Amino acid sequence: MAAGLSPGSAFVASVRRELRHWRGDRWELGLVTLLPWLLMALMMWLFSGAVLRQVPVALVDLDASPASRGLARTLDASPGLAIVSQPAALQEAQAQLRALEVFAVVLVPRDMSRRALRGEEAPVYAFYNATYMATGQSAGRDIADAVAAYNARLLKEQIARQTGPARLRAAPVSVQATVLHNPARSYELFLLPLVFPAVLSLLAALAAGGAFGRERRDGLLADWLGQRPWAAITGKLFPYVALFSLYGGLGVLYLGYLRGDGINGSVVLLLLAQPLFYLACCCFGLLFVAVARDMGSGLSLVGLTIGTALAFSGATFPVIEAPLFTRVWNALLPLTAYVQVQMQQMFMGSPWQVSLKPLAVLLLMALVSGGLGGLRLLRAARAPVPA
Repeated sequence: MAAGLSPGSAFVASVRRELRHWRGDRWELGLVTLLPWLLMALMMWLFSGAVLRQVPVALVDLDASPASRGLARTLDASPGLAIVSQPAALQEAQAQLRALEVFAVVLVPRDMSRRALRGEEAPVYAFYNATYMATGQSAGRDIADAVAAYNARLLKEQIARQTGPARLRAAPVSVQATVLHNPARSYELFLLPLVFPAVLSLLAALAAGGAFGRERRDGLLADWLGQRPWAAITGKLFPYVALFSLYGGLGVLYLGYLRGDGINGSVVLLLLAQPLFYLACCCFGLLFVAVARDMGSGLSLVGLTIGTALAFSGATFPVIEAPLFTRVWNALLPLTAYVQVQMQQMFMGSPWQVSLKPLAVLLLMALVSGGLGGLRLLRAARAPVPA
C-alpha cells in the first residue's frame, strides 16, 4: 500500500484491494455471497413446518371404560398428537418406544373412571422419550393439555350429575400457565433466530480470518499495512461486516414480519446489533489467525469457538449453575450477547435501555479482539524475513 496516504485514503484502498481479490477468486466470493444465501434458504425450508404435529403416541387403556375411551378421543383430536397404537400392556408400549415407533406412552390405570366418578384422585400417566427432547417434550405438553381439557369436561358432564353441582369443589391451589412471546410454541421462531446468526457468524469469522491469513501467508503484510495499519485493517474488515450485517438484518426482518407477528421492540436496535455482532465475530477471526502459527490453525480456532457458540449461548441449553468453564465460555462469545438483544427486541418488547448492555459487550469484544489481533499482525509485519 502506498506510503503517505491519509487514514481515509488508506481505508478506501484496503476496501478496494479486498473487492479486487473477490473478483479474482470465485471461491472466496462464493463464501461471502452464494453460500450464506444457500444455507439460509436451507434453514428456512427445514423449519418451515413451524409447529410439531401428529407426534406418534401409544395409549395403554387398562380401564376400558366410556370415560377412558373419551379420553382417547380427546388425545387423538389434539393437533400435536396421533395415537398410532393401543397395546394391551405397558411392556408392549415400552418396546415400541425403544424402537422409536412412538415418542410417548399414555397409561390409563384400571380404575381411573371409578375413582374419578367417586371424586377421588385419578391420575393418568404419561411417559415421553427425553433423548429426543424437542419431540418428547412437545408430546408431553400436548398430553397434559388434552388431559386437562378432558378433565374439565368430565367434571362438568358426568361427575356433577352423580354428586350434584353443589358438591363440586375446585382444587384449592392450581397453576395457570401462560406461554409468553412464542404462544404457538413454534420451533421455527425458536430455532431460526438462533441458527441464522450462528451460521452467518461462523461464515463471517472464517472469511475475515482467511482474508487476514492470506496476507500473512503470501508475505504481503508489510506492503498491505503500510504507514496506516489500523486504517488498512479496518478497510479489510469493512466489506465482510457490511455484507453479513445485510444478511443478518434481512433474516431478522424475514422472521419478524414474514413468519412472525412483527417486531415487538426496537427495529433500530436490532439493526444496530448486526454490524456490532459481525464486527466482533470478524475480529475474533482476525485475532485467532494473528496469534496462530499458520492460517489453518487460526481457522480451526475460529471453528472451535464461533462454530460451537450456539451450544454455549444459553439459548438452547441453560448455563445457570453450569460449571465455571461453561459460564466463562458463555460470557466470552459474541453470540451470547447478540441473542440477548435479539430476544429482548424481537419477541419480548423490552425497553431499549435493557439492550444497551449487551450491545456495549459486543463493542468491547470487537475492540479487544481486534486490537490484540491488529497488534499481533503489526509485530508479524515488522519481523525480519528469514533468509
